[in-house]
Amino acid sequence: MGALAGHRIVVTRPAGQTESLAGLVRTAGGEPIVFPVIEIRDLPDVRPIHELAERLDAFDLAVFISANAVDKAMNLVQSRRAWPARTRVATIGKGSEKALRRFGFTEIIAPTGRFDSETLLELAPLVDVAGKRVVIFRGDGGRELLGDTLRARGATVEYAECYRRVRPEADVAPLLRLWARGELDAITVTSSEGLHNLYDMVGKLGQQWLRRTPVFCPHERIAAAARALGLAQVVETGPGDAGLIAGLEAFFGKVQRRS
Repeated sequence: MGALAGHRIVVTRPAGQTESLAGLVRTAGGEPIVFPVIEIRDLPDVRPIHELAERLDAFDLAVFISANAVDKAMNLVQSRRAWPARTRVATIGKGSEKALRRFGFTEIIAPTGRFDSETLLELAPLVDVAGKRVVIFRGDGGRELLGDTLRARGATVEYAECYRRVRPEADVAPLLRLWARGELDAITVTSSEGLHNLYDMVGKLGQQWLRRTPVFCPHERIAAAARALGLAQVVETGPGDAGLIAGLEAFFGKVQRRS
């Protein structure tokens, strides 16, 4: 029996991106409850990305914020042209690095160990950017730290929004029933935006249960947002799905040993 045997774990990644973590939960003996809290949508108007594709040769560096940014941007760019050899690529997480490799990139600037904008900004190619031109592919909105820091270091920065993130219209009744029966054991949250969406989606009754449910977060920033919402059991794990599973197994392994 795995460390998660008998436990129901909520997986909140966007639809279409849940299977990796859900599969790890199953392998560890748990039951994944898939409940996406962010929906990824195509842009209503792709002309700005097509126009940018024609200017890609002018950029020294392209930064992809997420795997969604890779998939959406690269499909739009490749419908117009080949990627210019002079434009280097950078990204933040293992998932987006893997996505870039699927599109044929072999030289990718990416952090190891911790996966966030702060760590990416510590890498030499993003420190020495004075006079360089950088394009940042991302969803609508998001943090400005990366662009602001690169501009402060002397780069010219342009954002390219290539998809939209929206809060899903989901039926929360199954979650509420599990909570009411004491059958929902943990929640995994992989972004601060997703956390706030979840908080709003479950309503006042669900928020009471959410505050008492162990919530597992793969980054200190998400954990801080959870504590700010009044969540009492916030567990910060290592990065990525592997970090989440390790954190879940360690947590429930201790619970089993105590019982």
